[in-house]
Amino acid sequence: MIKTIKIQALKYGNNLHYEWDTLLLEQTSTYIIVLGEYGRKLHHHTKQKIFEIDNWTVEFFPFDCWFTVSADVNNGVITQYYCNINEPANLSEDGETVSFVDYDLDLIQRNGKWMIVDEDEFEQNSILYSYPQGLIKRVRQEMANLQNRIENHHFPFDGTLERFIDRISS
Repeated sequence: MIKTIKIQALKYGNNLHYEWDTLLLEQTSTYIIVLGEYGRKLHHHTKQKIFEIDNWTVEFFPFDCWFTVSADVNNGVITQYYCNINEPANLSEDGETVSFVDYDLDLIQRNGKWMIVDEDEFEQNSILYSYPQGLIKRVRQEMANLQNRIENHHFPFDGTLERFIDRISS
């Protein structure tokens, strides 16, 4: 039986931002990898809307690193990576929910090129939510750490996520 895992993105102060259901692919003591199915519903609590997601994703949530990875899969290949900078993910006691506090700053790869996005959102929310200066510095350092990890093909950017592509049924 395939286990369903609910993913919850929170904003600073643990306010629920958005959530969606996924299927468990792999779980260790330090991370979880899940599959986002084509057509899943994303409940965006901040915007008070529900979106239908029209692609498959292989998603990585580490419990010991300040980022997440969502890899869009189309026709058997990863077409985009979307990485959030956030506090390490947490797994609920019942093992059915993974949550993380999202700090807005993202690193994406489209058409083979990596770029930082949502700088403006990070700046606005650092004021809106009164991010402490130490947190602002930490978020920027974690972005540099993530870029280094990608550049050096370190886990999970070492082919780890690609090995789950065959789990996707067209």
